[in-house]
Amino acid sequence: MIENYQLITELVEKYGSPFYLFNEKEFIENYHDLYNTFSKYYSKYNISYSLKTNYTPYIVSLVKKCGGYAEVVSGMEYYIAKKVGYDDNKIIFNGPNKGKDGIQAFLNGCILNVDNLKELSTLCEVAKEHSSKDFEIGIRVNIDVGQNFISRFGIDLEQVEEAVDMIKKVPNIKLIGLHCHISRCRDKEAWARRTDIMLALADKYFKQPPKYIDLGSGMFGKMDKEFAEQFDNIPTYQEYATVVAKKFAEHYKENMEESPILFTEPGTTLVNKYIDFVARVDCIKKIREKYFAVLDCSEHNLGETCTLKELPIRICKNGTQEVYEKLDFTGYTCLEQDVMRKDYSGELAVGDYVIFGNVGGYSNVLKPPFIKPNCQMLTIDRLGESKIIKRKESYDDILSTYEF
Repeated sequence: MIENYQLITELVEKYGSPFYLFNEKEFIENYHDLYNTFSKYYSKYNISYSLKTNYTPYIVSLVKKCGGYAEVVSGMEYYIAKKVGYDDNKIIFNGPNKGKDGIQAFLNGCILNVDNLKELSTLCEVAKEHSSKDFEIGIRVNIDVGQNFISRFGIDLEQVEEAVDMIKKVPNIKLIGLHCHISRCRDKEAWARRTDIMLALADKYFKQPPKYIDLGSGMFGKMDKEFAEQFDNIPTYQEYATVVAKKFAEHYKENMEESPILFTEPGTTLVNKYIDFVARVDCIKKIREKYFAVLDCSEHNLGETCTLKELPIRICKNGTQEVYEKLDFTGYTCLEQDVMRKDYSGELAVGDYVIFGNVGGYSNVLKPPFIKPNCQMLTIDRLGESKIIKRKESYDDILSTYEF
């Protein structure tokens, strides 16, 4: 989280408020840390970045330059990956409702993991219609790693045999991989179970090792200290690699040349810590015994995390401050729940800037066109220079699809 208040002041003077601030240098360092930690145990490891987490093209381009794949779940994300310059064989297309875009990606040679038997049936028919062309496909399996809910994604294990048989009946489709993803299971033990199950399934359904095994996402990433303290037992990349990559190396040690690519699909793991959000205090008011600071943003700018945890904050002084107890930071919307931080105690003034940390995941991509357009995103590049990587939206951007 940035604590260079002189820099914040300079950025505000140059670009205005509010804005997202992306730390390019530390993002790349984090990427290589994750990659190197896993690949030292299993050399055929690679990262497939989850675009849904934050599809800012500048960030996706950095992943591509680092050698990572793109993981997409919609035609829009597929379009972004292609426009950034990805070849289809470096794009993994997941998702429960790919539609016509999924069919086109399948025809283009994208790495596609089917989510259900209906989708598989459709793609089998597409392959039959293009009998002179060979296709490859993966299956997303729905597995239980001890989570306390039933996931809605993937093909139930009792139906995997049926899916494999469907593929075998179409001579120009080849099953080449397995995929899984389990949300809300970030502990090391869940990743160990995920690894064991997927390796066993690969042995069951492939005579030779598959081309890839994709374990999805859901690892803890690096966090600011005050944010990390709100979670229990955060594994390091080293601890994750020990129960995942090391197991892959042991499992395929007799046949390493034909061993599968091991993919994970990090999103928040890679980007969350490396985007901050800067907003201005426009008003401080007292209602009965409670103080409220109104900012020039809303909780929608910060993403869902600010409603579940306390985001780390810093105050960039720009006014004559007073001390407040249990003050709430609130937004510009007319929703009572638009509160970004409750019960702040400390110095504050109108005109100060509040820096929210750890907002890289599911923030700008989830901001609805509600009340106000979304704001700009800046970066500090590897040379230390600032630039705009997403301009602020205009009213016309939001209203261009409406008829007046």
